[in-house]
Amino acid sequence: MPVPPVPSESPASSVPPVPPASTGDVRPPAVTPVVTPSLIVIGAGPRGTGFLERLAANAPSLYDGRPLDIHLVDPYPPGAGRIWRRDQSPLLWMNSMAEDVTMYTDESVVLEGPVRPGPALHEWARAVREGRIALPAESERAEPGLRAAITALTGQTFPSRQVQSAYLSWVYEQTVAALPPGVTLHLHRTHALRISGPRGGRQRVWLEDRAEPLLADLVVLTLGHLDGEPDARTRELGEFARRHQLIHLPPDFTADSDLSALPAGEPVLVRGFGLAFVDLMVLLTEGRGGRYSGSADDGSADQDGGALTYHPSGREPVLYVGSRRGVPYHSKIGYGPDGERPPLPRFLGSGQIDELLSRPGPPDFERDLRPLVDKELGFAHYHRLFSAHPERTRVGWTDFEEKYAAADPGSPELDALVTTAVPDPADRIDLAALDRPLDGLRFPSYDALQDALRAYIAADLVRRHDPSHSADLAVFHGLLSVYGQLVRLGDLGDMDDRWHGFFSYLASGPPGPRLRQLLALSRAGVVRFLGPDMTVETDDRQGVFRARSAGVPGEYVEARALVEARLPDSSPERTRSPLLRALYEEGAAVTAGAGLVKVDPDDGRLVERDGRPHPRRFALGPYTTARSSGAFTRPRTGGPAFRQNDATARAALSLLGELPFRTGPVSSSGDRPRAVLPSPDDPLAGSTDGPRAVSSTAGRAPSGPSEAER
Repeated sequence: MPVPPVPSESPASSVPPVPPASTGDVRPPAVTPVVTPSLIVIGAGPRGTGFLERLAANAPSLYDGRPLDIHLVDPYPPGAGRIWRRDQSPLLWMNSMAEDVTMYTDESVVLEGPVRPGPALHEWARAVREGRIALPAESERAEPGLRAAITALTGQTFPSRQVQSAYLSWVYEQTVAALPPGVTLHLHRTHALRISGPRGGRQRVWLEDRAEPLLADLVVLTLGHLDGEPDARTRELGEFARRHQLIHLPPDFTADSDLSALPAGEPVLVRGFGLAFVDLMVLLTEGRGGRYSGSADDGSADQDGGALTYHPSGREPVLYVGSRRGVPYHSKIGYGPDGERPPLPRFLGSGQIDELLSRPGPPDFERDLRPLVDKELGFAHYHRLFSAHPERTRVGWTDFEEKYAAADPGSPELDALVTTAVPDPADRIDLAALDRPLDGLRFPSYDALQDALRAYIAADLVRRHDPSHSADLAVFHGLLSVYGQLVRLGDLGDMDDRWHGFFSYLASGPPGPRLRQLLALSRAGVVRFLGPDMTVETDDRQGVFRARSAGVPGEYVEARALVEARLPDSSPERTRSPLLRALYEEGAAVTAGAGLVKVDPDDGRLVERDGRPHPRRFALGPYTTARSSGAFTRPRTGGPAFRQNDATARAALSLLGELPFRTGPVSSSGDRPRAVLPSPDDPLAGSTDGPRAVSSTAGRAPSGPSEAER
C-alpha cells in the first residue's frame, strides 16, 4: 500500500477554533491549543503489554500526573497479539509449564523501577477456577473448551496457546486499569506503515487505514517476530515447485500455514527439527483425526519411549524430517529444583560484561565470550553434581572448584581434572557433543538410523525426567544466567544466531509428551528421520525434490512436497514490515550482527546510520540487538525482558516529563481514561478483545503480515 504524502505537522488535539473577533472595542483573548504529551506503541502483544505495565509502574515517580495520550497500534488482539491470538488450534501447546510463565516482575528482577508482582499463569488459572477472576463470556462462547482447559490446568501442565491467550488478554486489561489518572489509551486495530519526524520534534506515524498520521512525542516499536520474504534459494525451490506442480511451503509460523495441500499417504520432506516442526507434526496427525492411546504425560519413559501408541486416521502424510543437527531439541526437564542452586553468575557476571563494554571495539564471541560461557555452564553443572551427588565424585568440592577456576576451558589441565574427579563420562559436561550429538556418526541404512534416533530420543526423555541427573537443570539455570548477561552486550556479531540457536536447542525444547508422541509416530511409520546435515536437491527431469543426509551416505529420499519448518528470516533485505523497510531505506535504522535492528543497549533507542541513538524512537523485542529470551519468563529468574522494558519505560517517561505543556482540558470524562466503543457499523463493534476503558479506532484485522508482538 503506498504511503500517503506527509502533510505539514499539526497538533494532536486542540480546543475548538477561536471565535471571530467581536465588532466592539473588546476582543476575546486568543485560545491557546492544548497539546497533550503523547506516545505511540506499535505492537500490542506480550512485549507491548509488558512495556505498558512498566510505564504504569514507573509513572507515579517519573511523571507528575499531567495528561498523557498513548496510542497502541496493532491489527491483532491486544495482549495476545498475532502469535498468541485465541483463534488457533487448541491442539497447539506452549513449550513451557504453566508455573514457568509470568508477565510480572518479582524480587529477582534487577531494575530501577518498582516491582509490581502479579500471578503466574497457573496462579491466574487457579483464580479463574475459584471465581476470583472472571473469564469473559465472549471468550467462552468463542472457545467452548477454554474453561475446561483452565480448570484442568496445574503448575506442571503444558498449557494450550488458547489458555495463554486468555491470560495475556487479562494481563493487558489489568495493565490498562493500572494506568495513572490522566492517561488515555487509544487502540488502533491496524498496521503502522511509516515513521517520520525530526530528531528534536514530534513524530508522525502513518497508519494503513487513515490519511492523516498520528502525531506523538515518542514512538516505541514492540514488533515481535516478523515475517520475511524468501531468500534466493527458497525462491528457486518455489519456482521449481510451480514448474512441476509440486508443493513447497516456505518458512512461516506453522499456525498460519495452509497445510491442506499436503496429501495423505505421500512423502513430505521437512527441513527443520525445532518447535516449528513440532507444531507441524501435531497439526498433520492429531489435527487430521489421528489419536493416541496410552499415557504421554506420566513424567517417565522407558527406553522405547513408553507405551504410547498412535492410531492413524489415514489422512496423514509421511513426514521425512531432517536438519543440521538431525535430532529434535532436547526435552523440557520434567522435575523442579531441589536443594542448593549454583551460585551464579560465577565466571560471566556484571564485572566481566562491564570490562568488555569498556573496550573500544565490540567483543569477539569466540575469543572473549565463549571461554566464559563454557566455564560458567561447566561450573553450574559440576557445582550441582558435587553438592547433590557427591558419591559420584572422587575429590572434595573446594579442591575441585579451586583447580577448575584456575584452568582454561578446553585445556588439557581441565580435561585431566574432570577425568580424575568425575569417573563416569555420563556425569561430565561436553557442550560440543550436546550441540551436535550425531557428528561423525554414519549409518548403513535409513532403517538403522530410525532405530538409533529412537534410542537417542528415548534416552534423552529418561535423563531429562530423572532427578539423579539434576546437573542438567543446573546447566539450564546457567544458560539463563548467561543469557541475562549477554543481553547487555547487544550485538554478538555473526555468532548471534548460533548462540540463540544453541540456547533454544538446549533450554527451550518441546515438552516431554511431545517427544513421546514423536516416538509413537516413528514406530507407526508416520514420521521418518533423515539425519544430520540434511540437503535438498531438485531433479528437473523427474520433477521431484530429493533429500540427502550426511548420516546415511549414498542414500536419498524423493518427494513431491517440501516444507521449510522454521521461522522466516526478517533481516533488512527480506523483512515484510513496511515500517522497518522505510526506516532502513532512510537510514533511520541500521542492523548489526545477524541482521538485527541496532539499539542502544541501555534504553533501547533506535540507532541511526550516523551511529547516534534517536532521542524519540525506541525498539524492544527479538528483532533487535537487545533481544532477550522472551517477552514472558519463569518467575524468580530475573527476566531480562522485564529489565529492558523497565529501562525503556523510564527513559520514555523522563523525556515526556521534560516536555513543555500548557494546562487545559484533558478529556470529556475528567482524569480517567474514557470509555469510547467502536461505532455500530464497525466490524469489531462489541469486541471485548481489549478493555473497554479505552478510546478505540478498531479496524478489521487483516490476514497478512503484522507489526504485532508475536
